[in-house]
Order: sequence, then C-alpha cells, then structure tokens
Amino acid sequence: MTTRTYKDAINALNSLQSNFASIEAMKKLGPNVNRNELSINEVREFTKRLGYNPKDFNKLNIIHVTGTKGKGSTCAFTESILKQYQPHDINKIGLYTSPHLKSVRERIRINGEPINKDLFTKYFFEVWDKLSSTKSDPIEWPTLQPSDQIKPMYFKYLTVLSFHVFLQEGIDTAIYEVGVGGTFDSTNIIEKPTVTGISALGIDHTFMLGNTIDSITDNKTGIFKKGSPVFVSEQQEYPKTHKQIEKRAKELGASSLEFVKADQLPDVQLGLSGEFQKENAALAVRLADTHLKALGVDSGLKIGKDDKITSLPEKFVVGLKNVDWPGRCQIIENKPEGITWYIDGAHTIESINASSTWFKQEQLHSSLQKKRVLLFNQQGRDNYEELLTKLHQVICIDDPQIKFDEVIFTPNITWSSGQYNSELIAKNTSEDSVKKLEIQNKFSELWEKLDGNQSKRLIFPDIETAVEYIKKQDQVNVFVCGSLHLVGGFLVVLDNERD
Repeated sequence: MTTRTYKDAINALNSLQSNFASIEAMKKLGPNVNRNELSINEVREFTKRLGYNPKDFNKLNIIHVTGTKGKGSTCAFTESILKQYQPHDINKIGLYTSPHLKSVRERIRINGEPINKDLFTKYFFEVWDKLSSTKSDPIEWPTLQPSDQIKPMYFKYLTVLSFHVFLQEGIDTAIYEVGVGGTFDSTNIIEKPTVTGISALGIDHTFMLGNTIDSITDNKTGIFKKGSPVFVSEQQEYPKTHKQIEKRAKELGASSLEFVKADQLPDVQLGLSGEFQKENAALAVRLADTHLKALGVDSGLKIGKDDKITSLPEKFVVGLKNVDWPGRCQIIENKPEGITWYIDGAHTIESINASSTWFKQEQLHSSLQKKRVLLFNQQGRDNYEELLTKLHQVICIDDPQIKFDEVIFTPNITWSSGQYNSELIAKNTSEDSVKKLEIQNKFSELWEKLDGNQSKRLIFPDIETAVEYIKKQDQVNVFVCGSLHLVGGFLVVLDNERD
C-alpha cells in the first residue's frame, strides 16, 4: 500500500472546501430551510459513524467559548494559564480554534503546539477511511448524498477530526472555540462542558445568524448547557443584551451566570497588546479558575465583594504574560530596514475599531516619525465598506495628526506566481472576481471618497508583490489588517515559507 503523506492529507482536505457556487446556492434556499440545524445534525452523524457518542466527549473536560470579538484570544489566554498546571493537575491540553494563519495544524493544538505533521496525517486518514467505508441512512439523512457528500465540509471535517485526535491522544482538558454563532455550530455537539464563556458580541456572519444583535445573542448563547456555569464579558457595545443573556441562561439551565468586567483583573502584564485584551484576559481567568475547580483543583484565586480579583495566583500571572497568539495585535520589527509591521486580523466592526485604536495609540506613543502604510483586504463580507470606513474614522478622522502616506489593497493570493500556499487556499469567493481585483478597486474608490488624495492608493494582485514593494522603503510603519486570511498569507510571505 502506498504511504500517504501530509501533502496528500492537505489536498484531500482542500477538496472538502465549500466553493463559491455552493455558498450562493445555499443562500437561495430561502428562510424556511433550516440550513444550520441540518449542519450540526450532520456532525452528530459523522461522529457516530466514527464510533463516538456525544457523551464520549465529556471525558475531554471541555471549556467552550464563543463571541464575536476576542474569543480566540480568550481561548489562548485560558490555555496559557492552564499550561502552568501541567503535569501535576492536568496531563494534556487540547485547543481547537479557527481559522488558521499559516498551517491548518494550528487549529488542533496539543500542549500549546500545533499537532505535528505525522500525527495530523495519521489521524486525518483514519477519519477519512472510516467515513469512506460507512454510509448514512438515506432516509434519516437525505441531505447526505453518498455520491458527493460522504465527507463533511472543510470546517466540519476539522471539528470531527479534533474530537478524534483529542480522544485518541488522551487529552484531559480541551478548549473549543466556536466557529460561527453557537447553537448550530459544529462544535456544539458538546453536552457537558466544565464551563462556557462569551466574549464581546457584535454584528457578524449575518447570513447565518441574522442581522440584529438580538438574533446573534440568541444564537451565541446556544452553547449554554444544563448544569454548566457561564461567564460573559460585560457587553460594553451592547449592554441591552445582558437581560437576554440572563433569560437564555435560565432557559437552558446554566448552573450560574456572571458578567466579567475588565477592571476586575489586577494590573498585570499581558502577553497580547491592546487595551481591549484586558477584557479577554479577565474572562479567561474566570474560565480557567472554574475549570480547575471542576477538576478538583483550588487555584487560590480570590474574589472580593465588589467582584474584583483580590488575589491572583502566580501561575495565572505567568500564564497571562506568556501567552502567544500570532496575528492579533502583533508587532514585528525588521530593524535593518526600519520597517515595523503592526498586524491584526480584525474583520468585524467591533474588532476593526479595537485594532485601529491600538495602532493609533502605538503611533501616538512613538517618538519616531515614520512613513505610514496600510495593507488591507476583506474578501467576501457584505459589510466591507463599513469596515474600511470605521478604520479610516478611528485612525484618520478621530485624531487628525495620524494619517497614511500610502494605502495598499491586495487579494489573499499568496505569491506573485498567482498561487496560494496549499494550506491557504480559499474557495468561498468568486475566483473571477478575485482575479479581476473587483473588491480591491472598490476599496480604492471608497478610500478616495473618505480621504481625498491625502494617501497614495495602490492595488497589487497578490500579497508577495505588496510586501516586496514595501520592503524597498525604509523607516515605515505598516498596519496589516482586515482579514485573518490576509494576515496568514502575509506571515507566510514575510517568512518566505513556500510549499
């Protein structure tokens, strides 16, 4: 039998991507078709075909986290804190997040590191072969056609794979970041998490979740489970959601509900930049402490009458400081050229506001006057104009002393050859539209309306060409944002990590 390689696994995984045509077809099904419920039920069916029952996942001791902004950072903080309790109190920690930046293996982490290529390949094909040799009951599952859908689509496959990996690897603490929403997300087959959390809410993924904060809140709170405690970041942007969250916690039988404020956390050093990260760190502290208690471990965390933390254990302090989460308020300096890259995958109104505020503050605190460049893309979101407008407002209007000398728009294509790195291929937008740079031209036109001719506007057909153009300059600060896919491709190009 021919040995299958990691590259074979990536090629097979890419074949499961939902393409632009199928997404458009789904949108036309109409409001009466519950696409979301069909989707999560399929995940239950696929795990069943692997021989698992949802109750099997309880042994993973899962922390389940959703939100619109900051849920990934919250998971990273939580993981970093809990790593300090290895190996005495916790044996193995698993972390499942999305999307990835440079490698799909980043989505499935064990003890803080992406699963290695050999293990990924081994477990990938165990799942692949099992699903290839079994079929769903066509009467019970009419949406799963044996001819073309014997495998889950991309994200669902990785979710199913993560459960398989974590169970086989003996994970005894797992942290799961919700992909989209909550109620019908692929991760929500979990029955008994040790604790659930919600970071800041906002308007995003309206096609799936509805276009009001009420509908989004209703969906996100769908991860609440009977008998499990809940912690929710104080919703500064949407305080009215608190009552709805309280109602949903009662409906779904959560054992307790607490809202967490950033100022409840003592003044400690955080490994992630940005003032807003205090909210995520405060939430992570409560999630980690509650999880440890569920494992029978007293962390020593103490809460005062005003809900402020009066005693933060040293292991928590170390975990918050040592967290590593690339692509989120990340700063990279190329000292010989004098180029400083400010990188954040912000892609919602709320996160654009937060990351733009972070970049602006970094510029205001800098003693060096350097040229400023914006490298931006957002491919496939309906509110792309709002995102760019918000960025311009926060950085260029709210504080007129900050402006961009150049703005550069590029698609997420990795290399000047027109190719993507194999782990960065995306088929969720029209290939023809990408090649014609349609959205990039719209960005340029919008920026001209917003900013006049204060900034030089440039459009490049790929990330590599844009980066090489910037590298020819010196003494420049570059803000890279708008999409985690852009940030991932950018980091690959910066490190020249070709397939």
